Amino acid sequence: MEIIPGVHLIPGVIANPFLIVDADGLMLIDAGLPGSDKKILRYIAALGHSPDTLRRIVITHADGDHVGGLAAIKAATGARVYASAVEAEAIAAGRMSRDLKAGGLIKWLMAIARPLFRARPVTVDELVADGQVLPALGGLRVVETPGHTPGHISLFAPSAGILFVGDSLVSENGRLRPSQGMNTWDEARALESVRLQAALGARIVCSAHGPVVRDAQFPQV
Repeated sequence: MEIIPGVHLIPGVIANPFLIVDADGLMLIDAGLPGSDKKILRYIAALGHSPDTLRRIVITHADGDHVGGLAAIKAATGARVYASAVEAEAIAAGRMSRDLKAGGLIKWLMAIARPLFRARPVTVDELVADGQVLPALGGLRVVETPGHTPGHISLFAPSAGILFVGDSLVSENGRLRPSQGMNTWDEARALESVRLQAALGARIVCSAHGPVVRDAQFPQV
């Protein structure tokens, strides 16, 4: 599904992966659950691109629904992988970058479901940091947005007014809400990140969970 010219939401994948089509090749933002590589590669092929045109894969954070398909996609395309230093360490170890805050029955259920989210370890090729600009959409700026995880990043394209927020914001019924609850590393930091994102002036917000939000109104935090 094309959001704006050259920017696609790949449907049917948990969590939402976004594909940027630029003159020098393709960039993927996040890689879904294990097994998602098949849908992602099929989508790229349906656009008329071969696997080797995917040049970069940017990971917002190391949760299994964002890196599960990463190893297979990297192997199929030869794309270079980008992530923050904290998340890169977790990706290389095949684990999350923080523990979940769960106990009792929920902790037991999560232990049962863990194999569905377990990602193969992948070496990140390039570490990214706040303010770095990647070559896509006329300049795609890395924005450090810790809270959901300690090394979470977002990506902002000022020329297009579009912001990719990973799990730092969730889209529900056309509204945005901050990361919260047992899967949030630091809720206070998460709110600080939302304030930072709101100041960027993005018109379109692409979250990993929920539909794309246009004419975005950020939560008052």
